[in-house]
Amino acid sequence: MAIPSLPGDVVAQIISFTTPQDACTMSSVSTNFRSIADSDLAWANFLPPGCEDLIPHVSPKKALYRHLCHHPVLIDGRNVSWSLDARSGKKCFMIGSRELAITWGNDQRYWRWIDEPNSRFGQVAQLWIVWWFHITGKIETKMLPPKTTYAAYLVFRFEDYKRGFHRPAASRVSVESGEHGEWPNVILDPQEGEPRSARERGDGWLEIEMGEFYNENGDDGTLVCCLKEVDNYTAKRGIVVEGIELRPKEM
Repeated sequence: MAIPSLPGDVVAQIISFTTPQDACTMSSVSTNFRSIADSDLAWANFLPPGCEDLIPHVSPKKALYRHLCHHPVLIDGRNVSWSLDARSGKKCFMIGSRELAITWGNDQRYWRWIDEPNSRFGQVAQLWIVWWFHITGKIETKMLPPKTTYAAYLVFRFEDYKRGFHRPAASRVSVESGEHGEWPNVILDPQEGEPRSARERGDGWLEIEMGEFYNENGDDGTLVCCLKEVDNYTAKRGIVVEGIELRPKEM
């Protein structure tokens, strides 16, 4: 039996077992098919449980999905937010700078907390000067969807007085029990003529990938995302850190 001859609610249920991207593609097939592909029945399965109670003023469900892709939700009592990945519908997480372990982060001789209107958290960490640069973020793997590869990104920008970030920093993303292993290098601010790994996000911030992690079943424990440059004692200044973001990796 061809799909167009099936009842609309059956087609909507079939669409709900695909992906948000597929649903948007099907919506463009025809005007009649669009009403089915855009229906609440088709999009209900793409939304996390309980999100309609968090944001009751946005409907229908497709509009709520799009809202959650572009308007992060703060997790109660923590400097952490989540949003939806537009392509897959899986959750993205941002660990805000207040939630990170930053060496000397509470000493105003080195780091300062500044108000930042262009941040979902309101305040961000601004580096005045350090020689030992070490930032760590943690999240429980049970919060991440299973069978999914996640990439972690440092979200940052530079002030005009930036200095010292042209040298390689060691980066690692792994479960807490896996302390040993390789630490790939990343360069936050390469010198002229060198390849650049950091990219603009389109929201006023830069990001650089720190590594990736495959979440099998969500029972691995604590995922640790770490970036450090502690070997050459070069003075480092002028970085502003919003946080560490984890997103489903595009394969």
